[in-house]
Amino acid sequence: MPVVYRSGLTDSSRWAAATLRPGDIVISTPSKCGTTWMQMICALLIFQSVELPAALTTLSPWLDMRLRPLPEVLGLLEGQNHRRFIKTHTPLDGLPQVDGVHYVVVGRDPRDVAVSMDRHRANLNITVIESLSGSPAGPGPSGRSASAARPADLRERVMRWIRDERPPAANLDSLRALVWHLAGAWARRQEPMVTLVHFDDLRHDLEGRMRYLAARLDIAVAEALWPALVEAASFDRMRAGAADLAPDERLGLFSDPQAFFRSGTSGQWRGTLTEGDLGEYRRLIRSLASPDFIGWIERGR
Repeated sequence: MPVVYRSGLTDSSRWAAATLRPGDIVISTPSKCGTTWMQMICALLIFQSVELPAALTTLSPWLDMRLRPLPEVLGLLEGQNHRRFIKTHTPLDGLPQVDGVHYVVVGRDPRDVAVSMDRHRANLNITVIESLSGSPAGPGPSGRSASAARPADLRERVMRWIRDERPPAANLDSLRALVWHLAGAWARRQEPMVTLVHFDDLRHDLEGRMRYLAARLDIAVAEALWPALVEAASFDRMRAGAADLAPDERLGLFSDPQAFFRSGTSGQWRGTLTEGDLGEYRRLIRSLASPDFIGWIERGR
């Protein structure tokens, strides 16, 4: 049976009610690793047009996010005739494994994720989230930190994320959870229905990664279409279209939807963490994962 992950606004047990079809694409990424970017890339490859037929969150719903009633999300998915691509922050071992379904995972340097997540939390409209959920927004994707008394200093907040020892099943917002998610995908990267992509590869060779993904998903794209599709998937274009691309934008989850696409850069942790902090981080990540995985996740190799 799949592992159940309940963290923040997500509950992976909702997947048990879904009927997956052969050809479905499940985009399984930790938060702030490029989930929306990969959703946009899949949308462009599937529809092969820069003009999408609906908002991205409608085309690619976040199934395990508790703020949308499950029957509503299931009805949306059942009514889709295009090749479906579904968003989740649940690790692969928490998802139904169905023949013919392709699982796409995106990884990113954990130190960049920590900084990006901190800025993401600052942009959340907590009043809206708590009103919709009927309870205080907790830790995990699109929730806030575990304690209401957040340190004022960015460095301390990042180190709290790194040091968090709670198990991933109860908290997906930590170094431990990120490594669990991505190392699990790393171990399965040779499987034909699992595709692992690095955030930095999307930054440095977007067209190459899009072509690679199209091949993995068995999607044929006319050569003349590639320039426009690649341009539409660029980070700057996505930021400009934030109103239709930010997750569940109709719910008003963000104070500033454009700030959801803040920079898309790497190395933003430099200047925040001290040498002592980095030493502690390295000891922790080495206790959680193999050297080859760490080499890949930290350097995009």
